Amino acid sequence: MRLSTKGRYAVMAMADLAVHSQDKPVALADIAERQEISLSYLEQLFGRLRKGGLVKSVRGPGGGYMLSRPGSDIRISDIILSVDEPIQTTRCSPGSPAGCHNNKGRCLTHDLWEELANQIYLYLSSVSLEDVCERRVLGTSGLITGFQASAAQ
Repeated sequence: MRLSTKGRYAVMAMADLAVHSQDKPVALADIAERQEISLSYLEQLFGRLRKGGLVKSVRGPGGGYMLSRPGSDIRISDIILSVDEPIQTTRCSPGSPAGCHNNKGRCLTHDLWEELANQIYLYLSSVSLEDVCERRVLGTSGLITGFQASAAQ
């Protein structure tokens, strides 16, 4: 399972906006340059972020975008969902009782992958934009280090 560029770029751009806004609008061209993301792609993403109520636009000279509320009140899951990026780990339609097999049955591992999607959503809902900007999500679980050590043996 992989998060698409739409979701990843939206989170990157929102983090950049949170760090650089300092109560003044930030031009998308500046975010595009710093994050190495196409300006036209950012314009599409920010249109969706604005509709989702996460950013507000300021027109005119010195205009750009600002967060619509504090970064501590914006969840990473809010960002991803506002750019229409559902977290999907199965081939089936989310919430559908029909499975991905030709006979509409569910595969043996369906519930495993569906629960993984639920856990990813719960985790992303627990992390704020401020947490990302303040680097409070680095190395908090300790599981990766432990997994790599046991896999190397």
